[in-house]
Amino acid sequence: MSKKYQYKVQGVDYEVDIEEVEGNIAKVNVNGIPFEVELQQPINAAKHPSMVKPKVAAPAVAPAAAPQAAPAAQPAPSAQPAANGTPLKAPLPGTISTVNVKVGDQVSAGDTVVVLEAMKMQNNIEAENSGTVTAINVSPGDSVMEGAVLLTIG
Repeated sequence: MSKKYQYKVQGVDYEVDIEEVEGNIAKVNVNGIPFEVELQQPINAAKHPSMVKPKVAAPAVAPAAAPQAAPAAQPAPSAQPAANGTPLKAPLPGTISTVNVKVGDQVSAGDTVVVLEAMKMQNNIEAENSGTVTAINVSPGDSVMEGAVLLTIG
């Protein structure tokens, strides 16, 4: 039983397809990228009666959580402000194949710093400016959405 939803989060459109829900885990596709979304706490039916459906309460929550899956690829959002510099954002949704730099590395504008797989193609993500890598927010295998901060160059 698959359910599809359309969402717009901060101006970015997301198509969320909920494939399956088992317990507190929902298997969803966000813009074609598969995620397993964990429901942290059940919805309070008294506060949100329209969101709770018999036997399958998690799908009502999973779409709201699915767009959060991209920022989850940024392990420490609170660490971002501490990292001085210019954030390098994902130009499209995909999966991180490789991270070619580490914190402290010097990079030049045009250097390939991350390889992002999208639609079975490898996309070289290049540094937009020269400087020192001050933070890395992704690891190989992470799924990211368009606009997710990959790393920061100071």
